[in-house]
Amino acid sequence: MLVGTPGCSKTFMLGLAKIPDPLNATNQLNDLRSQLLADSYFKGVPSMQPEACKTAICFHAKDDLPEVRREVFRLVATFNVQMFVAVRRKSVLAKVGLQARRLGGKAMIGPNQLYDDLVSRLFKGRLHQAEQNQITFAKRGKSPRMRGLATAIDKAKRSFARRIKSAPDRPTEIAAKFPSESGGLQVVDYYLWAIQRLYERSEDRFFELLKSDYHLVMDLDDHTNRPYGEWYNSRNQLSLEKVKAL
Repeated sequence: MLVGTPGCSKTFMLGLAKIPDPLNATNQLNDLRSQLLADSYFKGVPSMQPEACKTAICFHAKDDLPEVRREVFRLVATFNVQMFVAVRRKSVLAKVGLQARRLGGKAMIGPNQLYDDLVSRLFKGRLHQAEQNQITFAKRGKSPRMRGLATAIDKAKRSFARRIKSAPDRPTEIAAKFPSESGGLQVVDYYLWAIQRLYERSEDRFFELLKSDYHLVMDLDDHTNRPYGEWYNSRNQLSLEKVKAL
């Protein structure tokens, strides 16, 4: 499938959500889903049936009905989330891969390599801020890849320690779960879906609902102003106009 054709996204995004009370977030999402499933308005809707393994199991923005999505967005906005996102453009990755192949190197960075690189970037400079870190990753495929994820986290720690010699090494626990097992993963999914609509479809109404919660968006392949990419934060706010300008 070619980048830019129907069914293939133009970007690859990875998100980190700092949620003050993840257990409470999970409980509230479960309560909301129970209320919606009990609502006769949704009776007979395919995605709301258990056998479909969609909304009846967990919230997933791509699969949820617009009416369901609006309720989830309304709830998620109350969780005081701090969201960090790393963005890579598939067209750029493809060009880099082709250039490397011409020079006799590997044809293209693998999905696990790309994922782990973005994990290290997102967690760099954040793991020393709490007394203890509990990180939940989304399971991808058949293997949870715990060793690879642990290596990526360790790389983030070492990279930050080289810059800040006095940075404390906080205890860090990692786990891999399915979204149905973690409300936090469902929260991340909604934030990523909202910003993906901004990038992929020039649609900002979902992003605007949660805009203040995006503390950092690293657009690593936008080299318009800086060779390492564009960093969007409170001082340089992301907007539809800036995305369109690319």
